[in-house]
Amino acid sequence: MEPISLQSSRTTPEVRFDPERATLKIRGESYPENAFEFYEPLLRWADEYLAQLSADSFVRTELELPYINTSSTKCFMLLLEKLEAAYQNGKTIEVYWYYDEDNESELECAEELKEDLTLPFHIIPKSEG
Repeated sequence: MEPISLQSSRTTPEVRFDPERATLKIRGESYPENAFEFYEPLLRWADEYLAQLSADSFVRTELELPYINTSSTKCFMLLLEKLEAAYQNGKTIEVYWYYDEDNESELECAEELKEDLTLPFHIIPKSEG
């Protein structure tokens, strides 16, 4: 599979989906005018990627989202549900959500998204410096 590498913009996060390294990384603010239009190709890629994983695969997902609007949150729920389904099917998948300790809404967003998931979901404060 081809990796996905998107630079961040004013309204969209940086995306690095690397099947070779088994990492999915999304970093930056997310408030595109049409969130589904932005995330739909990423969700399709995730479907294909997760479907072809072997049983002993490990996937590390790293998220760092200082601001995320409501429609982007819905897209992230779709992505997390795909990861959860793969986890339920025996794949080893972990999510690492990095947040700024001074940004309470970022922490709350991570906690809300984690709420209904059983896969390992680590919420980690970023250390400055």
